[in-house]
Amino acid sequence: MEIVSIGNQTVTEFVFLGFYVIAELHLLFFIVFSLSYASITLVNMLIIVVMVSSQRLHTPMYFFLADLSFLEILCISTAVPKMLKGFLQEAAISVAGCLLQFFIFGSLATAECFLLAVMAYDHYLAICYPLLMGPRWYLGLVVIAWLSGFMADGLVVVLMAQLRFCGPNHIDHFYCDFMPLMSLACSDPSVAQMTTFILSVICLTVPFGRILTSYAWVVVAVLRVPAGASRQKAFSTCSSHLAVVSAFHGTLMVLYIAPSAVHSQLLSEVFALLYTVVTPLFNPVIYTLRNKEVHQALQRLLYVKQTETID
Repeated sequence: MEIVSIGNQTVTEFVFLGFYVIAELHLLFFIVFSLSYASITLVNMLIIVVMVSSQRLHTPMYFFLADLSFLEILCISTAVPKMLKGFLQEAAISVAGCLLQFFIFGSLATAECFLLAVMAYDHYLAICYPLLMGPRWYLGLVVIAWLSGFMADGLVVVLMAQLRFCGPNHIDHFYCDFMPLMSLACSDPSVAQMTTFILSVICLTVPFGRILTSYAWVVVAVLRVPAGASRQKAFSTCSSHLAVVSAFHGTLMVLYIAPSAVHSQLLSEVFALLYTVVTPLFNPVIYTLRNKEVHQALQRLLYVKQTETID
């Protein structure tokens, strides 16, 4: 592996430093995050299988949930494997591979921001205006969410690819994130930084504002319903959704809109863990696994598989 010092040479690969300041905990981190990665991947795969196999779940709401599960699998598989490798040995990545990792992860995370906004709006429509939009509208909204993510981050990566990296080649992070990469650039990164700031404001605050507005409308609608189990369930659902969404959007806003608020690189990496590992760990529980229809579909699927095994 090539370690490039400051000079006129061009960096050909980067080395992740990860949580090097607490190296004595690396083995523990490897075990914990390996289990988390396996759990997130397997649970989300199970959710997708259940929703595809059950005709009763072929509705817009469950289509969004299946899409969210697919996004979570891709997101965590883009960033976490390199982090796990870094806990055991030195983890390196080519410059092109680093830009590709940033592009894929950033695009998926941005798409998830828009998808969560779509899901919140669908929740509002399901309560206040059922049957207002047909399946084509929902499919179109999902396509727009994905395209928005890849177009926004694609522009940033094009600008990043114009930069020159001449050393050092150590990324003080566990994956190729924007700010650690900009700190390594030898050429002026101001255009990329300003573009990223503007796009971050748009892609984070607009969906988050849409989410808050949708749930505010839901709360107003629920308050009109007589007090009882239905109102309590609706409030419980809204509060849990908002908690996870706020953690996801909040950490991204701090790191991409107000990075100066984070005075420690270790704290920055902890914040990054919230949206790369922690929220994906809770999303299946908050959005899907508490749903009775999903429980019933899962029981039917397991019963069919058990019957086929016996036969």
